[in-house]
This record gives sequence, C-alpha cells and structure tokens, in this order.
Amino acid sequence: MTTKYEQISSSLFVKNRKKFTEKMQSKSLAIFNSNDIYPVSSDSTMPFAQHRDIFYLSGVDQEESILLIFPDAYKEEHREILFLRETNEHIAIWEGEKLTKEKATEVSGVKSVFWLSDFDRIFYNLMNEAENIYLNRNEHYRAVLEVQTREDRFIERVKREFPLHKILRSNPILQHLRSVKEPEEIALMQIACNITEKGIRRLLSFIKPGVWEYEIEAELIHEFIKNRSKGFAYTPIIASGNNANVLHYIANNMQCKDGDLILLDVGAEYANYSSDLTRTIPVNGKFTERQKQIYNAVLDMKNFATSLLVPGNNWYDYHKECGDFYTSKFLELGLLDKADVQNEDKNWPAYKKYMMHGTSHHMGLDTHDYGILSDKFVENMVFTVEPGIYLPAEGFGIRIEDDMVIQNSGPAFNLMKNIPIEVEEIEELMNA
Repeated sequence: MTTKYEQISSSLFVKNRKKFTEKMQSKSLAIFNSNDIYPVSSDSTMPFAQHRDIFYLSGVDQEESILLIFPDAYKEEHREILFLRETNEHIAIWEGEKLTKEKATEVSGVKSVFWLSDFDRIFYNLMNEAENIYLNRNEHYRAVLEVQTREDRFIERVKREFPLHKILRSNPILQHLRSVKEPEEIALMQIACNITEKGIRRLLSFIKPGVWEYEIEAELIHEFIKNRSKGFAYTPIIASGNNANVLHYIANNMQCKDGDLILLDVGAEYANYSSDLTRTIPVNGKFTERQKQIYNAVLDMKNFATSLLVPGNNWYDYHKECGDFYTSKFLELGLLDKADVQNEDKNWPAYKKYMMHGTSHHMGLDTHDYGILSDKFVENMVFTVEPGIYLPAEGFGIRIEDDMVIQNSGPAFNLMKNIPIEVEEIEELMNA
C-alpha cells in the first residue's frame, strides 16, 4: 500500500483510457507525465500531488511516472505503456515503498510496464510509427501558468526532437470526459463528503466564543486524516465576523467572538477526489434574528439554484437565471431598490454588490474541476452550489455550499445531504 486511501479498482482507469482513445485521431500516440515534486528551499519540498490527468487515466499516484497511449501501434504491447521510476533497496530505505511493475499493472490495468530508463528508446521507435502526438497542458479557464511543469518541459523536448510530427491537444478531450463522472468517481467523492461531514459535526460541539480560527482548522485536519484523507482538498477558509467578507480569506488567525458568525469553506479530499463545503454558523450557538433572516435568504437562493441543475441547461444560462432570482431576493430584503436595478450595469448587475462570485463550478479530481462552460448539463456532472450574501457594514457574510450530482430526471442528488444546514438543526447540535 503506497497510499492512505483504499485501492481503487483498475476497471475505472481501463474505462477512462477507452473513452480517451475513442476520441483520438488515427496514427496518434498520447503522453501524460506526473507532476514534479516542487522545491521550497534547501532540501525541502512540497508534498507530492499527482497530476490529475495521469491519475484519471491510470490510477498511478507516484512521481516520475509516464503513461503512453498508442491505439494503432503495430505491437499490442505498445498500445498502452506505463514507465515508472525503478525502485531499489536504497530508495526503499530512504523513501519507502514504490510501485513494482506487477503492482502498477494491478493498480492501472496497463499490462506493459517499463522502467524510465527504457523510455527514450521505446518512445523514439514508436514516434517513427506515429504521425501525430497528443501533448497535455493545463487549459483550465481559471489556470494561472507561472511555473514550468514536467509536461511543459516534455512539450519543448517533442517540438525540438520531432519537429515534423503534428502536435494535437489532449486537454480539450479531457475537459469533456472528466466533466462527466463515472459511478465509481461519484462514490469516491461521496467518501470525501462523508469525511467532511465528520469534520463539521466535530466542530459543532467544539466552537464557542474565544476559540481561534486556527484551532478550528486543527480540529478539521485531525478528523480528515483520521479518516484516510490526505487533508484539505483546498486551502481552508475559516472566517469569523467580518473576515467572511474577504472571499478568499485564508489567514485563519483571529479569535472568534460572542455574537459573530463564522464562515467555514472547507472540504476533505479522498483518493485525489475533492469535496467542497461551506457552512456559516453562530460562534455562540445561536443566530440573531437578523443573521437568521439573511441565512434563510441564502438558503432560499441555494435551493433555487439547485432546482436549475438539470440536463439541457448550461453554465451561462444557469448563472443568468440565478442572478435574476438573487435580484428579486435582494429587493425583498431591502438591500436593493428598483432604481438600483433599473440603472444597473448589465456587465456587473446590481445584485453583485452583495453576491459577487459565481454560484457553481465543476467538481471532481480538482476542486475547480474540468468542464467546458458552454457544454449542456448532462447526467453525472457534479457542481457546487454556493450562493452568499456579504454585508461588511453589518460585520458578517453568509455562504452556504453543497456538492450536487445532476440526475437524468428529478432533482440533483446532494452528496452533502446529511451535513446539518437548517438554522434549527445547527443550533440544536451546537447547544446539545
């Protein structure tokens, strides 16, 4: 066992590779590289996190691994190949267990496994057979590309050594494939959500006036790791009082005061799959009437948005419909008046004063997962639903968020349906 999580059936990765190869042009091979281990300083490094694309296609969760896919290769053993870092006694003593060839086949379903020392020879020979090569780069619409990756270096190498081959892009294929989850993937996401639930229930009996935000973070990481998670799926937001009005507040270093609300945007990962939850709860276990009014308004917004997560809708139309509902809700609350709406900038509608971020994003192996925004919603896409109302003048902000699976018919399925969300339920658990 080289991972905390229980081994995933290789049938998932066999299925994922089949879907990818069906989208490839003929006479093409595709290469996928693991992430680097990134340095901090001296001999310190960040913990290794596998590139989600090679994990999606192989299940291999180890550095310096390469997956080669070449459906039209003359020899059957060259149609799928894994290349791994060769393990030895020294590595076993200093770093621990690494994948053997046999274990790599068991994990991935790939029968041909070679050590990295064989890569150059085999790759060169197969490129002589191929006309095209699929290369992989991060093309997510939120990506910030400042650090050169192992994939980037490989792209440079291919352009230099094989200038006459046609280069194709893997990412558009993966954007479509990864946006629709297999049942096994949804089951893994459910485990991540269940671990998050355990963390939240732990907090409801822990939080009280005087605790510090970082103490809350510590309670969560304890519960997550205890349940075979590597930890947080993303940097946790634990924002008490006015900190909740900073959308990406991550300092988590303030003391929680009596009468304040605390916004918890936290989620566990499991087997590289993410969960993404937000709850807003009273530090002293009791909402004020004003806090309750705004909280229930956000809950109404969330329930309305969830009702639109149906096949055939799309991300752009969905957010427009959500915005129209939020506008009506803010008029009802007196946060906006008719003149605000009549004079609004269509590129930044009036409701954005109090709800300035999007309502949903794709979820999966990445917290902000792959997905083409213009694609129509289909069954087994997974989205967050996370509206909020932010009131700096009143010293609090409220956001509520769950992870929803689109169904072929009927309402979306809530992976977080067992996590307390109603005012009365939260108060009861906090005062038990």
